[in-house]
Amino acid sequence: GKNCSLLQEMDVIQKQDENCYCYVQNRTLHLQYLWSTLQIKINSREKFRFEPISEKNNCRNSETVFEFAACAVQILWKPETCTETFLSIKQYGEDVCFKIQPFKIEPYTVRVKREMLDGKLLFLFVAGVFLFHFANSLSRSAKFFYLSGIILGALALLVFVLLTLKRFIPRHSTFWILMSGSWMASLYFIYCFKENMQWLWSEHRNYLLGYFLAVGITSFAICYQHGPLTTELSITLFTWTLQLTAFVLIYCGVTIPQVAYTVIAVSLCSKGLCYPLGAACHVARKMKHHFKSKKLVFKYLTEEEYREQGESETIRALEELRSFCRSPDFPSWIAVSKLQAPHRFAAFVLGSPHVSPAETKAHDEQYGIGSSFLEEQLFETRAQSERDEPANSIHEEDEENENEMHTQTPFPYATELL
Repeated sequence: GKNCSLLQEMDVIQKQDENCYCYVQNRTLHLQYLWSTLQIKINSREKFRFEPISEKNNCRNSETVFEFAACAVQILWKPETCTETFLSIKQYGEDVCFKIQPFKIEPYTVRVKREMLDGKLLFLFVAGVFLFHFANSLSRSAKFFYLSGIILGALALLVFVLLTLKRFIPRHSTFWILMSGSWMASLYFIYCFKENMQWLWSEHRNYLLGYFLAVGITSFAICYQHGPLTTELSITLFTWTLQLTAFVLIYCGVTIPQVAYTVIAVSLCSKGLCYPLGAACHVARKMKHHFKSKKLVFKYLTEEEYREQGESETIRALEELRSFCRSPDFPSWIAVSKLQAPHRFAAFVLGSPHVSPAETKAHDEQYGIGSSFLEEQLFETRAQSERDEPANSIHEEDEENENEMHTQTPFPYATELL
């Protein structure tokens, strides 16, 4: 990279000879560049060869599995000839170098532009977090099973065909060897499709739509014939696959690897702590409900409610008394021997009222409206008030006389002094 031109933000370079370019990453971490990318656009009126230059001759120095897979795919990636190409560079990735070889003496333009919020990265990150936390429920959904089958058939056709023909492969070792090769080929296909997606959509849109439509319908038919997952083992494996896919999406959805590792670790801890936290919350709710003091609520009855409740309770108590008197355990002969009117008691037990009409009439005359009891109470209250009024007037006159005596006594002494 010593003889290459260094690219910076907002650069617009026009050249017509063969040259290489490099973009050196900024090693200082800033969280505002978490979803930021650098967009490099190269266009010309004539075709040119775009060849990436890697500082690593092999993939043995890769720090993670994701870097090893990207390096392996990059080795298989051949230089392409085109009139326009795009290159998206993450903020904190490795240094990127590439070479432009024009076939004719025709100027080409290299534009460098920063995109502070890359929608693709943000979508991958949010989709990864959502997929991890809802992997258990999604793995049991029939609709998501069919959708996953369609996506797998469209993007990884070899893997989908191999899973469909698994029952016809006698040995597991052979199956896993074929599965590894199918995944590598599918990753290469996905990588090439991602890099050439704009060119394929503009030049071969009909073929692309036909491929997705045919493969999608076929994948849905095979998944529908097989049916959703039913065994717990298959559902668990599908859940783990979704969670692993979520980790890949989270890692690819941010530009800072340390942030991706932190989010993955926090997600694992939250998933592991959900059961203890749920149990603790359940116990806390039970304890709070057990020790919660119940406040007594008093309800005041109106006069009509009081009268209705008294009548209903009296009727209920009388019925309980009749039932008890009719029971075999009631000492009937002892009760009859102590009663003054046994015939009336017998009539009450058989259902007659406990008060006779004569007693009801006497009670109304004695305590009803216009009765002698109310008149005596009224007249007694009025007489008491009349007796209290003269006494109060006499007491007030005595107080006035005393006040006059107190005001008149000083004058004789005053005259004597004069």
